[in-house]
Amino acid sequence: MNKDNETYLKLFGGGGGSNHQKRCMFSKKAKVTAITTTTVVALFCFVATFCDFAAWNTYIIAGSYQNKYKEQEFPLRCIKGENNETQTCPRDYPTKHNPTNQNSNICPSYFRWIHEDLKPWKEKGVTREMLEGAKRTANFKVVIVDGKLYVEKYRKSIQTRDVFTLWGILQLLRLYPGKLPDLELMFDCEDRPVIHLDNFQGPNASPPPLFRYCSDQWSLDIVFPDWSFWGWAETNIKPWKETLKDIKEGNKKSNWKDRVPYAYWKGNPHVASTRQNLLQCNVTSKNEWNTRLYIQDWVKESTQGYKKSSLGDQCTHRYKIYIEGWAWSVSEKYILACDSMTLYVRPNFYDFFIRGMDPLQHYWPIRDNSKCTSLKFAVEWGNKHADKAQAMGEAASKFIQEDLDMNNVYNYMFHLLNEYAKLLRFKPTIPEGALEFCSETMACDVNGTQRKFMEESMVKFPSDSNPCTIPPPYDPFTLQELLERKANSTRQVEIWEDEYYKNNEQKNWEDELLA
Repeated sequence: MNKDNETYLKLFGGGGGSNHQKRCMFSKKAKVTAITTTTVVALFCFVATFCDFAAWNTYIIAGSYQNKYKEQEFPLRCIKGENNETQTCPRDYPTKHNPTNQNSNICPSYFRWIHEDLKPWKEKGVTREMLEGAKRTANFKVVIVDGKLYVEKYRKSIQTRDVFTLWGILQLLRLYPGKLPDLELMFDCEDRPVIHLDNFQGPNASPPPLFRYCSDQWSLDIVFPDWSFWGWAETNIKPWKETLKDIKEGNKKSNWKDRVPYAYWKGNPHVASTRQNLLQCNVTSKNEWNTRLYIQDWVKESTQGYKKSSLGDQCTHRYKIYIEGWAWSVSEKYILACDSMTLYVRPNFYDFFIRGMDPLQHYWPIRDNSKCTSLKFAVEWGNKHADKAQAMGEAASKFIQEDLDMNNVYNYMFHLLNEYAKLLRFKPTIPEGALEFCSETMACDVNGTQRKFMEESMVKFPSDSNPCTIPPPYDPFTLQELLERKANSTRQVEIWEDEYYKNNEQKNWEDELLA
């Protein structure tokens, strides 16, 4: 029971005892005394209740849990009726961000990569000609003017990637109303980066700014949180906030040292040769590579209600393998959140947060060109150094649970778009024919899983605090030192692995001599 309700019931609920039920005779004087006493008690109760209510009300006003926005939530408001009304955008949502909590924490370190991703445009800025140059592969253009979102669509994306990406941007605008400056950007929802560095060299280079979900060291594509943070309807993967809860509960189901002491992977191997190659590392009657690998049949899963694809139920092994598909994979965050030591097959691509994680602190690097022997050694090392392996898995999980919670995802989006908007050398304008988007125009006409995920991930009131404070850019020396430290950690693992197999070969040779 709520503490304030308990107080109220104690004061006014009677709390009757047997003495109040006894029948007794009062003299006139006794009656006056009783009335006076009753009046005093009642007055005391009134004062006490008023003080308690005042304190409670102050808590509501001052606390971040209840603020002026939460007193009036703004849920999804769909027009219902049989007159074929056109869904419109409500106009009573706050247009300015006025948080009561003015404190602002420093953002996680991976936010510093925003400066690096935008560096190609730091000197010259972004001209309209540059922006239009990104239209060649873009799925849509985003325009934000006066806090409202307008979209110019060019081509449909894979599945509902475009839908949930736009949905995420809308929720950002609801979280921090009126706080983002006007801007225009191009977004490509496909997997692989296309703005290749080699094509934009020299002092006159004018690379087009193009946003997407991943990039690589040879490209200039600007990385942005992927659609699955708001739900992946086609695979029944819930929005990130709910998925994190499921994985956190899954982590509690078994003690780390009681988990299966092998490396686990489950996924679609047909999207890339590197995954097909991974399957050769599965356990057979002849080889034990310390792995347990499973093919995920999404078509079969969809017909069976996704009963065997719950992410919260896949935290059962001490080690989990991350490997890219056609490009980077959305599975990365789910794997790293599992408390298991992540065996991270050397990637070609990066998303927006992985650059804030370190080998040997958050994950164990795996060679791509000799996966089986590399995986076998990693598991051998982990089982021999269980405390260190467990600590590595828990460090990654902590990073994902805290530094990559939904609040930080929105903060990253805010700072990326805010810093990008500063680079524009033209005035953003609403394109002719562009449509205004809002939560209602996106969600009210859809149903099923897509509608469910939108409702679950919808921001219903503005944040009661400012975005975190973005850290400053890396200076060249610090950045070089960071990259070298990561490379040295990876090389150290490879040295250990080489020594392990060299010693095993020596031992096998000696055993053969003694046989």
